[in-house]
Amino acid sequence: MEQFVNKVAESGIITLDLVSYIPAEDSISSFDLKPFLFREMILREKDYRAALQTFDWQQFEGKHVAMFCSVDAIVPVWAYMLAASYLQPIAASAYFGTPDELTRVLINNKIQAIDKADYTDKRVVIKGCGDTPIPEAAYVAVSLHLRPVVKSLMYGEPCSTVPIYKAPRV
Repeated sequence: MEQFVNKVAESGIITLDLVSYIPAEDSISSFDLKPFLFREMILREKDYRAALQTFDWQQFEGKHVAMFCSVDAIVPVWAYMLAASYLQPIAASAYFGTPDELTRVLINNKIQAIDKADYTDKRVVIKGCGDTPIPEAAYVAVSLHLRPVVKSLMYGEPCSTVPIYKAPRV
């Protein structure tokens, strides 16, 4: 009787699934300056300071907060600095930008924290095709992070990959 051999399992290929690097949806919140503007155009310092003092900051406890203004208004830099000073002791982090931009930053931070030693001289497949959308920036970041140390880098599934990089033989 012929025995089937799983060549993929025996190949020593490591699959890296970037889904685990995506922050949970409920870990990201937004702080939009729009409601603090007079007629959605002007920031009045005295009113803004008073509104921030009575604002419920606890809603951001332990969350990553994206700070932005959703309307086209001139917002002075200090307005974001002031909001950040209220967020800093409560939020996990505060970022100037949209929630999508913050998500990309958080993913990139996790990718940069990957221990390269775990992938040194290994054959690595960055998993593609899944139900969870992954920003293209994450694929670029992981490629740049791991390329210097891997034996080979591929995209897809272990049974069907697209070669990205192969280290020269020494």
